[in-house]
Amino acid sequence: MTSPATNPPRASSAMSADSADAPWWRQPAAPAPAHILPFAGWIVWLLVDQFCFDGGSGVRYALRTLTGLALLLWLRPWRWYPAPQWRHLPLALGIGCLVWVVWVVPESELFDRWPDLKEFYLRWLVMPFGRLPVRPHPSPYDPAVCGWALTAIRLAGSAFVIAVIEEFFFRGFLYRWLSRVDFLKQPLTRFAPLAFLWMILIFGAEHEQWAAGIFAGAAYGWLTIRTGNIWAAAWAHVLTNLLLGLYVIGSGRFGFW
Repeated sequence: MTSPATNPPRASSAMSADSADAPWWRQPAAPAPAHILPFAGWIVWLLVDQFCFDGGSGVRYALRTLTGLALLLWLRPWRWYPAPQWRHLPLALGIGCLVWVVWVVPESELFDRWPDLKEFYLRWLVMPFGRLPVRPHPSPYDPAVCGWALTAIRLAGSAFVIAVIEEFFFRGFLYRWLSRVDFLKQPLTRFAPLAFLWMILIFGAEHEQWAAGIFAGAAYGWLTIRTGNIWAAAWAHVLTNLLLGLYVIGSGRFGFW
C-alpha cells in the first residue's frame, strides 16, 4: 500500500481551471511559493528590526505575526499533506518537551554551579561567536515596556504562527527540495543525509542559540521522517515555543526572546 506521504493529496476544487479567471489574490499558489512566502514575510520583518531599528519591538512583532499568519492562511501549504494523525501526538509532545529542556537548561540557574561550562556555552554556542551575548534590558517584549496585550501577541506569534511556518518551510519544503527540485515527489519518510545536514545547519543559523537550534532542527526532522506526517513536527515545535514563552514570562528571562 502506498504511504500517504508518498502520494500527496490532489489539489482541491478551488484549484480548478475556473480559478484562472479569478483575481490574482484569489488564485492558488504553486507548492513552492506556498511553503516559502510565509517564512519570507517573517524574515523580512526580522531584517527590518535588525537593520532599520536595531532591535525588536512589541508593535513590530505584532505586525510580523499578522503578516506571517495572513500569508499562511492565504497560501495554505498544508493542502499538499495528509491530515493530522492523532496517534503521533504523544511522541510529538515528548519531542517538544525535550527540545525545550535542551534550549533552556544551559542558560538556567542549574548551570550556575558550573560557571566555566556556562560561559563556554554562552560564548561559543550562542551568537555572536567568541563573545558573551548582550541582550537589551529591559526587553522590548517585557509587559512593563510594551503592555500585556503585545506580550501575549509575542507569545502567540512565537508558538502558533512562526512554529507552523517554519515546519512547512524547513521540513516540508527545504529538506526535500535539497534532494529533489520537484520536492513533493520526495516522501517525507525518506532520509537523505546530506540534505538533512544542510537543513539542520540552516535552521540552527536562523537562531541566536544556534547549537540548540541545530538540535531542535534534527529532532523535528527526525520526527517528520519517523511519522511521515508534517503535523507531528508542527505540534512538537508549537509546544517547544509555547513552553519557552511561558518560561520567559514567568521567569523574566526575556533573553530567550
